[in-house]
Amino acid sequence: MSPSERLQSFRPHDGSLMWEGPVDGPESVEAAVARARQAAPGWAAEPLEARLAILRRFAEVVTANADALATTIAEETGKPFWEALGEAASVAAKVAISIEAHAVRTGTTTRPFAADPAGAMQAVRHKPHGVLAVLGPYNFPAHLPNGHIVPALIAGNTVVLKPSELTPATAAHMAQLWREAGLPEGVLELVQGGAETGSALAAAEIDGLLFTGSAATGAALARQFAATPGRILALEMGGNNPLVAWDVAEADFDAAARVVVQSAFLSAGQRCTCARRLIVEDGREGPLLERVLALVARMRIGAPFDDPPPFMGPLIDMRAAARVEAAFAALPGRVLLPLRRLDPALPFLTPGIVDMTGEEAPDAEIFGPVLQLIRVRDFAAAMAVANATRFGLAAALLGGDRALFDRFWAESRAGVVNWNRPTNGAASSAPFGGIGWSGNHRPSAFYAADYCAFPVAGLEGEAPHAPLVTGLD
Repeated sequence: MSPSERLQSFRPHDGSLMWEGPVDGPESVEAAVARARQAAPGWAAEPLEARLAILRRFAEVVTANADALATTIAEETGKPFWEALGEAASVAAKVAISIEAHAVRTGTTTRPFAADPAGAMQAVRHKPHGVLAVLGPYNFPAHLPNGHIVPALIAGNTVVLKPSELTPATAAHMAQLWREAGLPEGVLELVQGGAETGSALAAAEIDGLLFTGSAATGAALARQFAATPGRILALEMGGNNPLVAWDVAEADFDAAARVVVQSAFLSAGQRCTCARRLIVEDGREGPLLERVLALVARMRIGAPFDDPPPFMGPLIDMRAAARVEAAFAALPGRVLLPLRRLDPALPFLTPGIVDMTGEEAPDAEIFGPVLQLIRVRDFAAAMAVANATRFGLAAALLGGDRALFDRFWAESRAGVVNWNRPTNGAASSAPFGGIGWSGNHRPSAFYAADYCAFPVAGLEGEAPHAPLVTGLD
Protein backbone atom coordinates (compact mmCIF):
# COMPACT_ATOMS: atom_id res chain seq x y z
CA MET A 1 0.00 0.00 0.00
CA SER A 2 1.63 3.21 -1.15
CA PRO A 3 0.77 6.74 0.05
CA SER A 4 -0.92 7.46 -3.29
CA GLU A 5 -3.42 4.64 -2.70
CA ARG A 6 -6.72 4.94 -0.90
CA LEU A 7 -7.43 2.99 2.25
CA GLN A 8 -10.77 1.21 2.23
CA SER A 9 -12.69 -0.61 4.93
CA PHE A 10 -15.40 -3.15 4.12
CA ARG A 11 -18.22 -4.57 6.22
CA PRO A 12 -17.30 -8.26 6.72
CA HIS A 13 -20.89 -9.46 6.94
CA ASP A 14 -21.89 -8.26 3.45
CA GLY A 15 -18.71 -7.01 1.75
CA SER A 16 -19.98 -3.45 1.26
CA LEU A 17 -17.67 -0.44 1.42
CA MET A 18 -17.85 1.30 4.78
CA TRP A 19 -15.01 3.85 4.84
CA GLU A 20 -12.45 5.30 2.46
CA GLY A 21 -9.63 7.76 2.99
CA PRO A 22 -6.04 8.60 2.11
CA VAL A 23 -3.07 6.55 3.27
CA ASP A 24 -0.65 8.43 5.50
CA GLY A 25 2.87 8.06 4.12
CA PRO A 26 6.17 8.78 5.90
CA GLU A 27 5.84 12.55 5.49
CA SER A 28 2.35 12.58 6.98
CA VAL A 29 3.51 10.37 9.85
CA GLU A 30 6.45 12.65 10.50
CA ALA A 31 4.14 15.68 10.53
CA ALA A 32 1.76 13.98 12.99
CA VAL A 33 4.63 13.14 15.34
CA ALA A 34 5.87 16.72 15.08
CA ARG A 35 2.44 18.06 16.05
CA ALA A 36 2.31 15.68 19.00
CA ARG A 37 5.83 16.74 19.98
CA GLN A 38 4.84 20.40 19.90
CA ALA A 39 1.78 19.74 22.06
CA ALA A 40 3.61 17.55 24.58
CA PRO A 41 5.10 20.19 26.92
CA GLY A 42 1.82 22.04 27.31
CA TRP A 43 -0.18 18.88 27.94
CA ALA A 44 2.35 17.58 30.50
CA ALA A 45 2.36 20.97 32.25
CA GLU A 46 -1.41 20.91 32.71
CA PRO A 47 -2.35 20.12 36.33
CA LEU A 48 -3.38 16.50 36.70
CA GLU A 49 -6.93 17.49 37.58
CA ALA A 50 -7.21 19.49 34.37
CA ARG A 51 -6.19 16.46 32.32
CA LEU A 52 -8.55 14.24 34.27
CA ALA A 53 -11.44 16.61 33.65
CA ILE A 54 -11.05 16.10 29.90
CA LEU A 55 -10.72 12.33 30.36
CA ARG A 56 -13.91 12.23 32.39
CA ARG A 57 -15.64 14.32 29.75
CA PHE A 58 -14.50 11.78 27.16
CA ALA A 59 -16.13 8.98 29.18
CA GLU A 60 -19.36 11.00 29.26
CA VAL A 61 -19.23 11.62 25.50
CA VAL A 62 -18.63 7.93 24.79
CA THR A 63 -21.52 6.92 27.04
CA ALA A 64 -23.83 9.42 25.34
CA ASN A 65 -22.80 8.07 21.93
CA ALA A 66 -22.49 4.40 22.88
CA ASP A 67 -25.01 3.14 20.34
CA ALA A 68 -23.36 5.04 17.49
CA LEU A 69 -19.87 3.87 18.44
CA ALA A 70 -21.09 0.30 18.84
CA THR A 71 -22.73 0.47 15.42
CA THR A 72 -19.45 1.55 13.85
CA ILE A 73 -17.58 -1.26 15.64
CA ALA A 74 -20.16 -3.89 14.70
CA GLU A 75 -20.32 -2.87 11.06
CA GLU A 76 -16.55 -2.69 10.65
CA THR A 77 -15.60 -5.88 12.53
CA GLY A 78 -18.70 -7.97 11.91
CA LYS A 79 -19.08 -8.79 15.61
CA PRO A 80 -22.62 -9.00 16.99
CA PHE A 81 -24.10 -5.69 18.09
CA TRP A 82 -24.50 -6.93 21.67
CA GLU A 83 -20.77 -7.57 21.80
CA ALA A 84 -19.97 -4.19 20.23
CA LEU A 85 -22.11 -2.48 22.88
CA GLY A 86 -19.97 -4.17 25.50
CA GLU A 87 -16.84 -2.85 23.81
CA ALA A 88 -18.21 0.71 23.75
CA ALA A 89 -19.02 0.45 27.45
CA SER A 90 -15.47 -0.73 28.14
CA VAL A 91 -14.09 2.35 26.36
CA ALA A 92 -15.97 4.63 28.76
CA ALA A 93 -15.20 2.51 31.83
CA LYS A 94 -11.48 2.59 31.06
CA VAL A 95 -11.26 6.20 32.25
CA ALA A 96 -12.23 5.63 35.89
CA ILE A 97 -10.15 2.45 36.09
CA SER A 98 -7.11 4.22 34.62
CA ILE A 99 -7.47 7.19 36.97
CA GLU A 100 -7.41 4.79 39.91
CA ALA A 101 -4.48 2.86 38.43
CA HIS A 102 -2.50 6.06 37.88
CA ALA A 103 -2.90 6.96 41.55
CA VAL A 104 -2.10 3.46 42.80
CA ARG A 105 0.73 2.56 40.43
CA THR A 106 2.38 5.91 39.70
CA GLY A 107 1.34 8.26 42.47
CA THR A 108 3.65 10.63 44.34
CA THR A 109 5.16 9.50 47.65
CA THR A 110 7.34 11.43 50.10
CA ARG A 111 8.75 10.33 53.44
CA PRO A 112 11.61 11.27 55.73
CA PHE A 113 15.01 9.88 54.73
CA ALA A 114 16.33 8.40 57.96
CA ALA A 115 19.97 8.33 56.83
CA ASP A 116 20.05 12.12 56.42
CA PRO A 117 20.53 13.94 59.76
CA ALA A 118 19.56 17.25 58.16
CA GLY A 119 16.02 16.04 57.60
CA ALA A 120 15.88 15.46 53.84
CA MET A 121 12.76 13.96 52.33
CA GLN A 122 12.84 10.94 50.07
CA ALA A 123 10.49 11.56 47.13
CA VAL A 124 9.22 9.47 44.25
CA ARG A 125 7.30 11.16 41.47
CA HIS A 126 6.53 10.15 37.90
CA LYS A 127 7.03 11.85 34.57
CA PRO A 128 5.54 11.19 31.12
CA HIS A 129 7.77 9.82 28.39
CA GLY A 130 6.71 12.42 25.83
CA VAL A 131 5.26 11.22 22.53
CA LEU A 132 3.94 7.65 22.52
CA ALA A 133 2.85 5.75 19.42
CA VAL A 134 -0.04 3.29 19.69
CA LEU A 135 -0.54 0.48 17.17
CA GLY A 136 -4.02 -1.00 17.52
CA PRO A 137 -5.56 -4.33 16.42
CA TYR A 138 -8.78 -5.03 14.52
CA ASN A 139 -10.53 -7.42 16.91
CA PHE A 140 -11.21 -4.73 19.54
CA PRO A 141 -10.53 -1.62 17.48
CA ALA A 142 -11.84 0.79 20.14
CA HIS A 143 -11.22 -0.89 23.50
CA LEU A 144 -7.65 -2.10 23.03
CA PRO A 145 -6.08 1.08 21.59
CA ASN A 146 -8.07 3.02 24.18
CA GLY A 147 -6.45 0.87 26.86
CA HIS A 148 -3.13 2.46 25.91
CA ILE A 149 -4.37 5.94 25.01
CA VAL A 150 -6.23 6.75 28.24
CA PRO A 151 -3.41 5.94 30.71
CA ALA A 152 -0.88 7.59 28.40
CA LEU A 153 -2.89 10.84 28.35
CA ILE A 154 -3.48 10.76 32.11
CA ALA A 155 0.29 10.50 32.65
CA GLY A 156 0.85 13.58 30.48
CA ASN A 157 2.00 11.99 27.23
CA THR A 158 0.76 12.91 23.78
CA VAL A 159 -0.22 10.04 21.46
CA VAL A 160 -0.03 9.15 17.78
CA LEU A 161 -2.48 6.33 16.97
CA LYS A 162 -2.15 4.04 13.97
CA PRO A 163 -5.12 1.64 13.98
CA SER A 164 -5.37 -1.58 12.03
CA GLU A 165 -5.84 -0.90 8.34
CA LEU A 166 -8.93 -3.14 8.61
CA THR A 167 -10.70 -0.85 11.11
CA PRO A 168 -9.94 2.79 10.20
CA ALA A 169 -13.55 3.95 10.61
CA THR A 170 -13.65 2.97 14.28
CA ALA A 171 -10.42 4.90 14.93
CA ALA A 172 -11.79 7.96 13.12
CA HIS A 173 -14.97 7.74 15.19
CA MET A 174 -12.92 7.55 18.39
CA ALA A 175 -10.81 10.55 17.39
CA GLN A 176 -13.99 12.56 16.84
CA LEU A 177 -15.24 11.67 20.32
CA TRP A 178 -11.95 12.90 21.79
CA ARG A 179 -12.37 16.19 19.95
CA GLU A 180 -15.89 16.53 21.30
CA ALA A 181 -14.50 15.97 24.79
CA GLY A 182 -12.23 18.99 24.38
CA LEU A 183 -8.84 17.30 23.97
CA PRO A 184 -6.41 19.98 22.73
CA GLU A 185 -5.04 19.88 19.19
CA GLY A 186 -1.98 17.71 18.77
CA VAL A 187 -2.48 15.70 21.97
CA LEU A 188 -3.96 12.78 20.01
CA GLU A 189 -2.93 12.42 16.39
CA LEU A 190 -4.38 9.79 14.03
CA VAL A 191 -2.54 8.28 11.06
CA GLN A 192 -4.16 5.75 8.74
CA GLY A 193 -2.56 3.06 6.63
CA GLY A 194 -1.11 -0.41 6.50
CA ALA A 195 2.23 -1.94 7.41
CA GLU A 196 4.20 0.83 5.72
CA THR A 197 2.48 3.48 7.84
CA GLY A 198 3.07 1.45 10.98
CA SER A 199 6.74 0.98 10.13
CA ALA A 200 7.13 4.72 9.53
CA LEU A 201 5.57 5.48 12.90
CA ALA A 202 7.73 2.94 14.73
CA ALA A 203 10.83 4.50 13.16
CA ALA A 204 9.77 8.11 13.84
CA GLU A 205 11.11 10.37 16.59
CA ILE A 206 8.84 8.96 19.26
CA ASP A 207 9.59 8.20 22.91
CA GLY A 208 7.89 4.84 22.98
CA LEU A 209 5.48 2.48 21.28
CA LEU A 210 2.52 0.61 22.75
CA PHE A 211 1.49 -2.36 20.63
CA THR A 212 -1.34 -4.88 20.54
CA GLY A 213 -1.21 -7.46 17.76
CA SER A 214 0.45 -10.58 16.43
CA ALA A 215 3.56 -12.21 17.87
CA ALA A 216 5.34 -11.93 14.53
CA THR A 217 4.89 -8.16 14.38
CA GLY A 218 5.75 -7.81 18.06
CA ALA A 219 8.99 -9.74 17.55
CA ALA A 220 9.91 -7.50 14.62
CA LEU A 221 9.30 -4.43 16.79
CA ALA A 222 11.45 -5.89 19.57
CA ARG A 223 14.32 -6.36 17.13
CA GLN A 224 13.92 -2.81 15.84
CA PHE A 225 13.72 -1.27 19.31
CA ALA A 226 16.80 -3.15 20.51
CA ALA A 227 18.75 -0.37 18.79
CA THR A 228 16.88 2.34 20.76
CA PRO A 229 16.97 1.25 24.42
CA GLY A 230 15.93 4.72 25.53
CA ARG A 231 12.43 4.21 24.10
CA ILE A 232 9.75 2.30 25.97
CA LEU A 233 8.21 -0.68 24.14
CA ALA A 234 5.12 -2.41 25.50
CA LEU A 235 4.05 -5.54 23.60
CA GLU A 236 0.71 -7.28 24.02
CA MET A 237 0.57 -10.27 21.69
CA GLY A 238 -1.28 -13.51 21.13
CA GLY A 239 -1.62 -16.91 22.74
CA ASN A 240 -1.92 -20.64 22.15
CA ASN A 241 -4.03 -20.94 25.26
CA PRO A 242 -4.81 -24.20 27.09
CA LEU A 243 -8.10 -25.05 28.78
CA VAL A 244 -7.69 -28.11 31.03
CA ALA A 245 -10.89 -29.99 31.96
CA TRP A 246 -10.23 -32.31 34.89
CA ASP A 247 -12.46 -34.03 37.44
CA VAL A 248 -15.51 -32.07 36.29
CA ALA A 249 -18.51 -33.07 38.40
CA GLU A 250 -21.36 -34.66 36.47
CA ALA A 251 -23.72 -31.94 37.71
CA ASP A 252 -21.40 -29.33 36.18
CA PHE A 253 -21.07 -30.79 32.67
CA ASP A 254 -23.54 -28.34 31.10
CA ALA A 255 -21.91 -25.30 32.70
CA ALA A 256 -18.47 -26.62 31.79
CA ALA A 257 -19.54 -26.98 28.16
CA ARG A 258 -20.61 -23.36 28.13
CA VAL A 259 -17.18 -22.38 29.44
CA VAL A 260 -15.53 -24.37 26.65
CA VAL A 261 -17.68 -22.83 23.93
CA GLN A 262 -17.20 -19.29 25.16
CA SER A 263 -13.47 -19.84 25.61
CA ALA A 264 -12.98 -21.20 22.11
CA PHE A 265 -15.55 -19.46 19.92
CA LEU A 266 -16.43 -16.06 21.40
CA SER A 267 -15.79 -13.29 18.84
CA ALA A 268 -15.47 -16.03 16.21
CA GLY A 269 -12.26 -17.07 17.96
CA GLN A 270 -10.69 -13.67 17.27
CA ARG A 271 -9.52 -12.96 20.80
CA CYS A 272 -5.94 -13.40 21.92
CA THR A 273 -7.28 -15.10 25.06
CA CYS A 274 -9.44 -17.68 23.27
CA ALA A 275 -8.75 -21.30 24.18
CA ARG A 276 -6.95 -23.02 21.33
CA ARG A 277 -6.40 -26.38 23.08
CA LEU A 278 -8.83 -28.37 25.24
CA ILE A 279 -6.88 -30.86 27.35
CA VAL A 280 -8.87 -33.74 28.90
CA GLU A 281 -8.36 -37.02 30.69
CA ASP A 282 -8.30 -39.83 28.14
CA GLY A 283 -11.48 -41.90 28.32
CA ARG A 284 -13.47 -39.38 30.36
CA GLU A 285 -13.99 -36.67 27.76
CA GLY A 286 -17.17 -38.12 26.26
CA PRO A 287 -19.92 -36.41 28.32
CA LEU A 288 -18.27 -32.98 28.13
CA LEU A 289 -17.55 -33.25 24.42
CA GLU A 290 -21.13 -34.35 23.70
CA ARG A 291 -22.46 -31.25 25.41
CA VAL A 292 -19.99 -28.98 23.62
CA LEU A 293 -21.07 -30.39 20.25
CA ALA A 294 -24.73 -29.96 21.21
CA LEU A 295 -24.14 -26.31 22.13
CA VAL A 296 -22.32 -25.61 18.88
CA ALA A 297 -25.22 -27.17 16.97
CA ARG A 298 -27.50 -24.54 18.56
CA MET A 299 -25.14 -21.66 17.82
CA ARG A 300 -26.42 -18.82 15.65
CA ILE A 301 -23.87 -17.38 13.25
CA GLY A 302 -24.89 -14.23 11.46
CA ALA A 303 -24.68 -10.52 10.77
CA PRO A 304 -24.26 -7.95 13.56
CA PHE A 305 -27.87 -6.76 13.68
CA ASP A 306 -29.69 -10.03 13.01
CA ASP A 307 -32.80 -10.70 15.08
CA PRO A 308 -32.58 -12.97 17.02
CA PRO A 309 -28.95 -11.98 17.63
CA PRO A 310 -26.14 -14.33 16.66
CA PHE A 311 -23.56 -15.77 19.05
CA MET A 312 -20.78 -14.94 16.61
CA GLY A 313 -20.31 -13.13 13.35
CA PRO A 314 -17.83 -13.42 10.48
CA LEU A 315 -14.08 -13.16 10.62
CA ILE A 316 -12.63 -9.77 9.84
CA ASP A 317 -12.12 -10.41 6.11
CA MET A 318 -11.74 -13.06 3.43
CA ARG A 319 -7.97 -13.34 3.85
CA ALA A 320 -8.34 -14.04 7.57
CA ALA A 321 -10.97 -16.69 6.87
CA ALA A 322 -8.75 -18.31 4.24
CA ARG A 323 -5.81 -18.42 6.69
CA VAL A 324 -7.95 -20.15 9.31
CA GLU A 325 -9.31 -22.63 6.77
CA ALA A 326 -5.79 -23.47 5.62
CA ALA A 327 -4.53 -23.87 9.19
CA PHE A 328 -7.44 -26.16 10.06
CA ALA A 329 -6.90 -28.27 6.94
CA ALA A 330 -3.21 -28.65 7.82
CA LEU A 331 -3.91 -30.11 11.28
CA PRO A 332 -3.16 -33.84 11.06
CA GLY A 333 -5.66 -34.99 13.69
CA ARG A 334 -9.11 -36.57 13.51
CA VAL A 335 -11.84 -34.05 12.69
CA LEU A 336 -14.64 -34.13 15.27
CA LEU A 337 -16.46 -31.09 13.92
CA PRO A 338 -15.62 -29.82 10.43
CA LEU A 339 -14.87 -26.14 9.89
CA ARG A 340 -17.16 -24.88 7.14
CA ARG A 341 -17.48 -21.70 5.09
CA LEU A 342 -21.15 -20.68 5.12
CA ASP A 343 -20.88 -18.47 2.03
CA PRO A 344 -17.96 -18.66 -0.41
CA ALA A 345 -18.19 -14.89 -0.94
CA LEU A 346 -18.16 -13.91 2.76
CA PRO A 347 -15.87 -14.74 5.73
CA PHE A 348 -18.42 -16.62 7.87
CA LEU A 349 -16.92 -19.80 9.37
CA THR A 350 -18.54 -22.42 11.58
CA PRO A 351 -16.59 -23.72 14.60
CA GLY A 352 -14.19 -26.57 13.97
CA ILE A 353 -12.88 -29.15 16.46
CA VAL A 354 -10.11 -31.65 15.78
CA ASP A 355 -8.68 -34.40 18.01
CA MET A 356 -4.91 -33.88 18.02
CA THR A 357 -4.07 -36.62 20.51
CA GLY A 358 -0.74 -38.18 19.58
CA GLU A 359 -0.17 -35.72 16.77
CA GLU A 360 2.39 -32.95 16.50
CA ALA A 361 0.64 -29.62 16.16
CA PRO A 362 2.30 -26.35 15.22
CA ASP A 363 2.76 -24.01 18.16
CA ALA A 364 0.79 -21.26 16.48
CA GLU A 365 -2.17 -19.05 17.23
CA ILE A 366 -4.98 -20.00 14.84
CA PHE A 367 -6.96 -16.77 15.06
CA GLY A 368 -10.40 -18.13 14.44
CA PRO A 369 -13.03 -20.63 15.68
CA VAL A 370 -10.76 -23.67 15.88
CA LEU A 371 -10.36 -25.88 18.96
CA GLN A 372 -7.89 -28.75 19.29
CA LEU A 373 -8.75 -31.62 21.66
CA ILE A 374 -5.84 -33.38 23.34
CA ARG A 375 -6.36 -36.47 25.53
CA VAL A 376 -3.77 -37.28 28.22
CA ARG A 377 -3.32 -40.01 30.82
CA ASP A 378 -2.84 -37.97 34.02
CA PHE A 379 -2.69 -34.43 35.36
CA ALA A 380 1.08 -34.23 35.11
CA ALA A 381 0.76 -34.93 31.40
CA ALA A 382 -2.02 -32.33 31.17
CA MET A 383 0.28 -29.67 32.62
CA ALA A 384 3.12 -30.70 30.33
CA VAL A 385 0.88 -30.31 27.29
CA ALA A 386 -0.59 -27.03 28.59
CA ASN A 387 2.90 -25.56 28.94
CA ALA A 388 4.23 -26.95 25.65
CA THR A 389 4.02 -23.58 23.93
CA ARG A 390 6.24 -20.58 23.39
CA PHE A 391 3.22 -18.40 24.25
CA GLY A 392 2.02 -17.67 27.76
CA LEU A 393 -1.07 -15.47 27.78
CA ALA A 394 -4.07 -17.28 29.27
CA ALA A 395 -4.81 -20.65 30.84
CA ALA A 396 -7.81 -22.05 32.66
CA LEU A 397 -8.78 -25.10 34.69
CA LEU A 398 -12.27 -26.58 34.53
CA GLY A 399 -13.22 -28.77 37.49
CA GLY A 400 -11.07 -30.04 40.32
CA ASP A 401 -10.83 -28.73 43.87
CA ARG A 402 -8.86 -25.88 45.41
CA ALA A 403 -5.78 -28.06 45.84
CA LEU A 404 -5.79 -29.01 42.17
CA PHE A 405 -6.25 -25.40 41.11
CA ASP A 406 -3.40 -24.31 43.38
CA ARG A 407 -1.21 -26.85 41.59
CA PHE A 408 -2.50 -25.67 38.21
CA TRP A 409 -1.78 -22.04 39.13
CA ALA A 410 1.72 -22.82 40.36
CA GLU A 411 2.69 -24.85 37.30
CA SER A 412 1.01 -22.74 34.61
CA ARG A 413 3.07 -20.50 32.34
CA ALA A 414 0.58 -17.71 31.70
CA GLY A 415 -0.23 -14.16 32.75
CA VAL A 416 -3.97 -14.85 33.13
CA VAL A 417 -4.91 -18.02 35.03
CA ASN A 418 -8.61 -18.74 35.64
CA TRP A 419 -10.54 -21.47 37.45
CA ASN A 420 -13.98 -22.58 36.25
CA ARG A 421 -14.19 -19.47 34.11
CA PRO A 422 -13.45 -18.99 30.38
CA THR A 423 -9.91 -18.29 29.26
CA ASN A 424 -11.18 -15.03 27.76
CA GLY A 425 -12.50 -13.78 31.07
CA ALA A 426 -10.27 -10.91 32.20
CA ALA A 427 -10.91 -7.83 34.32
CA SER A 428 -9.78 -4.33 33.38
CA SER A 429 -9.19 -3.70 37.09
CA ALA A 430 -6.36 -6.25 37.02
CA PRO A 431 -3.14 -6.44 35.00
CA PHE A 432 -3.43 -8.07 31.58
CA GLY A 433 -0.51 -9.59 29.74
CA GLY A 434 1.52 -12.69 29.18
CA ILE A 435 5.00 -14.13 29.08
CA GLY A 436 7.04 -15.75 26.36
CA TRP A 437 5.80 -14.76 22.93
CA SER A 438 2.67 -13.23 24.45
CA GLY A 439 4.35 -10.08 25.73
CA ASN A 440 7.51 -8.44 26.99
CA HIS A 441 6.64 -8.21 30.68
CA ARG A 442 4.74 -4.97 30.30
CA PRO A 443 1.17 -5.99 31.20
CA SER A 444 -1.63 -3.63 30.23
CA ALA A 445 -5.09 -2.91 31.74
CA PHE A 446 -4.59 -1.82 35.37
CA TYR A 447 -0.79 -1.95 35.02
CA ALA A 448 -0.70 0.18 31.85
CA ALA A 449 0.16 3.12 34.09
CA ASP A 450 3.55 1.48 34.67
CA TYR A 451 4.69 1.90 31.08
CA CYS A 452 3.06 5.29 30.52
CA ALA A 453 5.25 7.12 33.05
CA PHE A 454 8.70 6.63 34.52
CA PRO A 455 9.62 7.05 38.21
CA VAL A 456 11.91 9.85 39.36
CA ALA A 457 13.49 9.29 42.79
CA GLY A 458 15.12 12.08 44.74
CA LEU A 459 16.32 13.40 48.09
CA GLU A 460 15.01 16.89 48.88
CA GLY A 461 16.15 19.28 51.57
CA GLU A 462 15.49 22.94 52.38
CA ALA A 463 19.22 23.78 52.64
CA PRO A 464 22.46 22.36 51.15
CA HIS A 465 23.90 19.41 53.05
CA ALA A 466 26.34 16.59 52.27
CA PRO A 467 28.06 14.20 54.73
CA LEU A 468 31.56 15.07 53.51
CA VAL A 469 33.53 14.57 56.76
CA THR A 470 36.10 11.88 56.02
CA GLY A 471 39.33 12.17 54.01
CA LEU A 472 39.87 15.91 54.27
CA ASP A 473 43.06 17.63 55.61
